[in-house]
Amino acid sequence: MQDDDPLPPNFPLRSHGRLNVQVSARPRDLMENVQVKGAFTVKIITLFPEAFPGTLGLSLTGKALDLGLWRLVPIALRPFGEGKHRNVDDTPAGGGAGMVLRADVLDRALTEAAVGATPDRLKWPLIYLSPRGRPFDQAMARRFAACDGLTMICGRFEGIDQRVIDHHAIEEVSLGDFVLTGGEIAAQAMLDATVRLLPRVLGNQASTEEESFSDGLLEHPHYTKPADWQGLPIPEVLQSGHHGEIAKWRKAQAEELTKRRRPDLWQAYVRKKGPRG
Repeated sequence: MQDDDPLPPNFPLRSHGRLNVQVSARPRDLMENVQVKGAFTVKIITLFPEAFPGTLGLSLTGKALDLGLWRLVPIALRPFGEGKHRNVDDTPAGGGAGMVLRADVLDRALTEAAVGATPDRLKWPLIYLSPRGRPFDQAMARRFAACDGLTMICGRFEGIDQRVIDHHAIEEVSLGDFVLTGGEIAAQAMLDATVRLLPRVLGNQASTEEESFSDGLLEHPHYTKPADWQGLPIPEVLQSGHHGEIAKWRKAQAEELTKRRRPDLWQAYVRKKGPRG
């Protein structure tokens, strides 16, 4: 589904709880001077802070960022590096290809990121984008959206020193079973899925309740005008105006799609329904 529909007409242009708005000659960037009291805050430790907000600055997530409904704070890793050249990595202990991000460098960046963040990890998770992490899913997006904020570490090279992961009890999260050159793209994807669940970001809250994965199923097919295109009509039931029948059709379609395309989700759905489902 698309999230590009405009915010409702009665959506307040000035958000309740705004602390301050300061005029600056600098470009809009991340709207760091526009804040809503208690707004969901994301801190991202990265070698490429210029990668943000990226696509998060567009569409509804971008509008929400402009309105201060959430806050994005990139933290550049390079200034915490070692020596004249601010080195952030070194060769792997025991040999091998590639480079590893140093524990001492990351620890300094994490100390900076901790300023203003809630120490309770249930309210403010600390995650590292890693292909060996727990797979990201809609349930995790909902968990993150219910928090006060989130700190993300975007890895590079061969990864980060295991000692800093253990010392800070960092949660490893994966976007999928593939390898990227860095965590920045994964971070943007996860944040898009999370931010859109925040209050007032989407104009229609029902949208998040009806889409794929919200009830353990893939979403049903969608249709719109024209009623007949290339000899392919919209299913009759969707034009009947009978909301009960439409709901049943959509549920059946969602179940059939899930059973055929995602047997793993289907099995979990059947187990959750139980014998009375």
